[in-house]
Amino acid sequence: MQTGSVTTPFGRRPMTLALVRRQAALAEIKQGKTADKWKVFRDASTAMELLGIQSNSLAVLDALLSFYPENELRQDAQLIVFPSNAQLSLRAHAMAGATLRRHIAILVEAGLVVRKDSANGKRYARKNGGGEIESAFGFDLSPLLARAEELAVLAQQVTADRAALRRAKESLTICRRDVRKLITAAMEEGADGDWQSVEDVYVALVGRIPRVPTLAGTTAILDEMQMLREEVLNRLGMLEDSQNNSTNDAHNEQHIQNSKPESHTESEPSSRTEQGAKPSSSHQPRNEQRGAFPLGLVLKACPTIVDYAPGGVGSWRDLMSAAVVVRSMLGVSPSAYQDACEALGPENAAVAVACILERANFINSAGGYLRDLTRRSERGEFSLGPMIMALLRANGQGNLKAG
Repeated sequence: MQTGSVTTPFGRRPMTLALVRRQAALAEIKQGKTADKWKVFRDASTAMELLGIQSNSLAVLDALLSFYPENELRQDAQLIVFPSNAQLSLRAHAMAGATLRRHIAILVEAGLVVRKDSANGKRYARKNGGGEIESAFGFDLSPLLARAEELAVLAQQVTADRAALRRAKESLTICRRDVRKLITAAMEEGADGDWQSVEDVYVALVGRIPRVPTLAGTTAILDEMQMLREEVLNRLGMLEDSQNNSTNDAHNEQHIQNSKPESHTESEPSSRTEQGAKPSSSHQPRNEQRGAFPLGLVLKACPTIVDYAPGGVGSWRDLMSAAVVVRSMLGVSPSAYQDACEALGPENAAVAVACILERANFINSAGGYLRDLTRRSERGEFSLGPMIMALLRANGQGNLKAG
C-alpha cells in the first residue's frame, strides 16, 4: 500500500499542513484492516452535512469507488484509482468538467480522498513484468479505510439526531395543540384570569418556531411550550378547585342551617376567619408550610437565582437575601414582597421570587404576578409545588419529587 510518503499536488494547487497531516495519518492504518467500501460510502452519505460535502460530491465519490474493482477496502491492497476526467464524468452522471473538478476538491478538503499526482499531473499506473501494478498515480481511497469507524460514528449520530428531532417536532405539535385549545376553551367559556396575556405569550412562542427546524431550536421551544401548558393547566386546575370549594361551602352552609333549624346561634360567627380575620398559618395549604421544599430541590428548579448571591446559596438565609436583590431587580415593590412573606412565609416567598425569575420572559409584571399569587395563597388556591415541578421538568429534572 503506497501511503508511507507525503506527496505534493501538481501544478498551481497549494500544499497545506492539513494535507500533510492527512497523508501522514494514512501510514498509521492498522495491519490487516478492511472495510466494505459501500458501507463506508453510505456512512459518508448519511454524515454529509457534518463532513461539509454535497450531493454532487457524493456522486463523484460513488464514481471513484466504482473504479476500485473489489467491494472490500484492504490495508494491504492498492487503493489508488486513476480514471481520466472523461471516464469519471461519465460515471458521475455526465457531470460537467468544472463541476467535477470542484467536487473533487471538496472531497480532498473533507479528507475523504487524497491526490497522488504524478510528475506531469497525469493519472496512470505502472506495471511490472508480471502485469501487477507496482505504482499508480490518481486518487488514493485510503482515507475512507482509515476513517471507516469515524464515519460510522458520525452516521449514527446523524441518525439519532434525526430521530430525536422527529420526536421533538411531534411532541411540539401535540403540546402546541393542547395549549391553543385550552386557551380557547378558557376564553370562550369566560374563565377567570387574564387569558389574553397567556395567549400573547403563546403567539410569541409560536412565532419563534424556526422555519428550518434544528434539534436544539425545536427542543428549546418545546421546553417553553410545555412550561406554558403546565401554567395553563395549573390556572384551570385552581379555578376548578375554587369552584368546587365554593360549591362545597354553600352545600355545607345549607346542611348546617337545615340540621339545626331551632338553633339560636346560627347567625353568630363560628370562628375568627368568618369574622374577616386573616387565616392563620395552620389554614395554609399543606405544601405552603415553611421548609416544605428541600433547598437543593429549589435550586435545581431555579438555578438562576444563584447568580444574585455573591457567596452562593448554601442556606435558606442566602436564598432569602438573594430574593431581596431579585425582587428589586424585577421591580417588585417592598409592600408586595412583604405581603407575600406574610402569606407564604419568608422562605416560600423567596422561592416564589426565584420561580418568577426563571419565568421572567413570560411575565409582564413581576409585582402584579406576585400579588396575584399572594391573594390566591390567602384563599388557599395556590401551591408552589406545581410551579416547582414545571420548572424541574423544563430543566430536565422531571424525575425528581417535590416535598
